[in-house]
Amino acid sequence: MRADAESDYVDYVKARLPRLRQAAYLLCGDRHRADDIAQSTLVALYRHWGQASASHNLDGYVHRMLVHRFLDEKRLRWSRVVLTDRDEIDRPVVTMDVDGRTDVEAALRRLPQGQRAVLVLRFLCDMSVEETAAALHCSTGNVKAQTSRGIAALRPILAAPGLIDTGVDHGRH
Repeated sequence: MRADAESDYVDYVKARLPRLRQAAYLLCGDRHRADDIAQSTLVALYRHWGQASASHNLDGYVHRMLVHRFLDEKRLRWSRVVLTDRDEIDRPVVTMDVDGRTDVEAALRRLPQGQRAVLVLRFLCDMSVEETAAALHCSTGNVKAQTSRGIAALRPILAAPGLIDTGVDHGRH
């Protein structure tokens, strides 16, 4: 890789690594697996930097790589082995209170992979419908449908007693 291309790659990774790690964590729910997914994504990105950097939507290209790494890793049998207690794993910083973050993470883990991927990319990675569709190689209609189904599935989970406040006044004082 040329020195200027390598410098561009390093700058890109420095700027995007926290968001990539956060997206990977929200997809898989395990910090160590998220680090592995983010790292393998960045290795693949390095190998294909010329093609990726020429893309009209580099962030979408990289998020697509990240989701593909997550799905590929999920298919491997060894990925189901848990070596530590999940309570011991420190979690990346997400901008909400700890109880709310835990509730949202648990609720996301209950969704099918497609809905989880769409919601993470749309709302936690701030990608548009079009960018999400490009990242997942699907239609914008599919992204909209998965978003709608995912939000509908999250509502009863997050509105359950003891979980985060949904901000809806049910007439109770």
